[in-house]
Amino acid sequence: MSIVFERPKALSDVTTHYCPGCTHGIVHRLIAETLDELDITGRTVGIAPVGCAVMAYDYFECDMIQAAHGRAPAVATGVKRALPDSVVFTYQGDGDLAAIGTAETVHSAARGEKITIIFINNAIYGMTGGQMAPTSLPGQITQTSPYGRDTQSAGYPVKVCELLSAMDGTYYAERVAADSVRNVRNAKKAIKKAFTYQTEGKGLTIVEVLSTCPTNWGLSPVKALGWLRERMIPYYPLGVYKDMGGETK
Repeated sequence: MSIVFERPKALSDVTTHYCPGCTHGIVHRLIAETLDELDITGRTVGIAPVGCAVMAYDYFECDMIQAAHGRAPAVATGVKRALPDSVVFTYQGDGDLAAIGTAETVHSAARGEKITIIFINNAIYGMTGGQMAPTSLPGQITQTSPYGRDTQSAGYPVKVCELLSAMDGTYYAERVAADSVRNVRNAKKAIKKAFTYQTEGKGLTIVEVLSTCPTNWGLSPVKALGWLRERMIPYYPLGVYKDMGGETK
């Protein structure tokens, strides 16, 4: 019997620590498939964040470095400049990237660093208990916004793809989602394109993945997927926001 589906070689054969229904595992697989297909695992360096994916270094068969909270783009910059032939990616959540790491993210894009950012947007702080994040939606109930996010006091959510697409050093920015087979396939294409552009020596590439957090949203895995579709996608439209090698939204 022929094998038609198997674990990617770049994905470690271990059990992850993620909650049931969390879509981190899906994105991990897509990254690993990309590393296999482009045959770049041996020269790839991943930068693990602080947050739910803090132990990402356990799940990939490439070299990994643990960065301080929010500093992954700065660490990635150092690695890429020291080892320009390497393929470097950061894997970051919304708190890591869009709160404490805002400056590192924006200035990496401004400089056009030749790195790839995989940004997981689940609209909440996951690991630390479900506080309001920079990406939490207006009116969204969290541990620190029990009556819903009030934009008059807390401001509006940060739209990362829209922000970074305005930076001259950003070569490619796309927002995808991990809520359906079709969207997961589109996410894989985006991730592979981002890594491919890096291997071609282009500027900063970022793929934002709208993801679920059933535990901190207080929803079942199935209902969390529905919430993502009904609430997140309308506020964070999917699509290509910048592609210097093709069409731009």
